[in-house]
Amino acid sequence: MAAKETIRGTQSLVHTLAACWSRPSLVALEVAWRWLFGAPALLLLYYEGARILTAISGQLQAAGVDQFALQDPMRGAVIVADAFAALWPPVLRVVMWLGPLLILGWSVVSGVGRNIVLRRYDPKLPLKPVSVIVLQLLRVVALGGSFVGWFLAIHWAANYALSGAEPNLVLYCALVICLSLGIFTLWALLSWVFSIAPLLVLLEDRGVASSLLRSLRLGSLTSKLVEVNMVLGIVKLALLVLAMVFSATPLPFESVMQGAPLYFWWGLVTLLYLIASDFFQVARLMAFVQFWRLWSVERQSVANFDNLQVK
Repeated sequence: MAAKETIRGTQSLVHTLAACWSRPSLVALEVAWRWLFGAPALLLLYYEGARILTAISGQLQAAGVDQFALQDPMRGAVIVADAFAALWPPVLRVVMWLGPLLILGWSVVSGVGRNIVLRRYDPKLPLKPVSVIVLQLLRVVALGGSFVGWFLAIHWAANYALSGAEPNLVLYCALVICLSLGIFTLWALLSWVFSIAPLLVLLEDRGVASSLLRSLRLGSLTSKLVEVNMVLGIVKLALLVLAMVFSATPLPFESVMQGAPLYFWWGLVTLLYLIASDFFQVARLMAFVQFWRLWSVERQSVANFDNLQVK
C-alpha cells in the first residue's frame, strides 16, 4: 500500500514546474517548433484574410459594419448577421483547401517537434516521429470536432434565444457562456487520451492503435492524468483571462497611447502568453512521464510482492 502513495497527483505538480523552470532548453525547443509552423501559417492566413476583405469590402460597407455599436445590440446583431452572410462563402472556399493543409502541416511539425522535446528531456526515449505524427493528426481532428460542436451549439443557442418575436439577448449570452465552458471542460477531460498516447508510443514502444487503446486502460494512473490535465487546463484558461486583462490596461490611456505603441503592447502581451502557455505544456508532458514511471514502479513492486506471496 505504501507504493501507491508515491503518486500524489497535483501535489507534486509544483516540483514538476520547478524542474521545468530549471531546464529552459525544453521550453525553447517547444517554442521553436511551434513558431516554425506558426509564423508561416499566420502569414498565409493574413494574406488570405486580406484578400477576402478586399474582395467583399463593398458588401461589408453595405451591411453597415462601420456603424456597429454595442449601444444598440439589436441593430448590432443584424449588422453581424449581414457581415457573416457576406464573409461565409469566400471564407468557406478558403477553408476547404487551407484547413487540410494547415492540419497536415501542424501534425508533421508537431509530431517531429514533440519527439525532439521528449528526447531532450530523456535521451533514452526512442525516435518514432511517424507514429507521433499520426497521433498528433488524430488529436487535431478531435480538437477540430470540438470547435465544430461549439459552433453548432452556438448556432442552436441563437436559434433558440433570438428567433422569436422578442429576441432574448440575455438568455443568448448565458447559453453561450455555459455552452462554451461546458465544451471546454469536456475537452479538458478527454484530451488527456491524445496527450498520453504519443508518450506511450515512446515509453512502451507501441504502435498508434495500441497506444490509444492502452491510454484508455491505465488503471489508477488515469485519475492522476485527468487531474493534472484539468488543473493545467484551468491554468491555461487563467492565462488567457490574464492576457485579456493586460491587453485592456492601455484603454483608459487611449488618448496618449495610440497606434504603434498600442500595437507593440498587444504584441508583447500575446508573445508572453504564448511562451507561458508553452511552458505549462512542457510541464504537462513532464508530469505525465513522471507519473507513468512512478506507476510502472508501483506495478512492478506489486507484481514482485505477489510472486513472493505465491512462493
